[in-house]
Amino acid sequence: MSAVYRGRLAPSPTGYLHLGHGRTFWIAQQRAEAADGTLLLRNDDLDSARCRPEFVAAMYEDMRWFGLRWSEGPDVGGSHASYNQSERMPFYIAAFERLHTSGFLYPCTCSRQDVFRALAAPHQGEEEPLYPGTCRGASPHRPRVGVNWRFRVPEGTAVSFVDSAIGPHSETAGGDFGDFLVWRKDDLPSYQLACTVDDMAMRITEVVRGADLLTSTCRQLLLYRALGEPAPAFHHCALMNDEHGHRLAKRHDALSLRTLRERGATPQELRDSWG
Repeated sequence: MSAVYRGRLAPSPTGYLHLGHGRTFWIAQQRAEAADGTLLLRNDDLDSARCRPEFVAAMYEDMRWFGLRWSEGPDVGGSHASYNQSERMPFYIAAFERLHTSGFLYPCTCSRQDVFRALAAPHQGEEEPLYPGTCRGASPHRPRVGVNWRFRVPEGTAVSFVDSAIGPHSETAGGDFGDFLVWRKDDLPSYQLACTVDDMAMRITEVVRGADLLTSTCRQLLLYRALGEPAPAFHHCALMNDEHGHRLAKRHDALSLRTLRERGATPQELRDSWG
């Protein structure tokens, strides 16, 4: 990490934040405070179909109730505005053009179902199926809009990093994950590209997030390399499960910060329950 620590909280307002978000964000805040650094809030609101104003309002309210504080963000400003992803399209387009010009991207006309049908093992990759390379030979000389664009991963290359929570981690491009989406046919960047571009532009030195995003980190490390920018450090937190052992998600309303508060829980009680 650089001498000046910059961390971030990056919720997506597609539902109410749950206890797992609270714990991850709390760890991020503790690490920023321990480094005498800066913590910013970014509103990852690119999913216009699912991001709703009431979830944005609840995000601010629930995070503040939980004890989270930030010195840069949509509500307080800062030198890296805008802190709403929906207002940062010029950054994403510029990164797309750099990657496209450098030959890292190709257009893909496959639907998700096409990808599953082409796979011998159709259940691998819950987050994103391992792309079989169907469109790898497509000509890249076409407009950005109206087609999906994939990043051509260096097949057989190990993508490795040392995580401050779990230690060394390595995945093989083309084996553990395949060519991934960076631009969608509705003319929006994928999570992988938007997250990477914003963390670069906002000078983030450490990303604290859940261990379910380890493969995303490997994808993003390839984007950092392709864009010629240094990657931040990473701290992947263990995931929280419900009473049935299932990973918490925003559909777990009973464990949302909002519901727990309404039931009389205090932030300190919730933090103490982590053990």
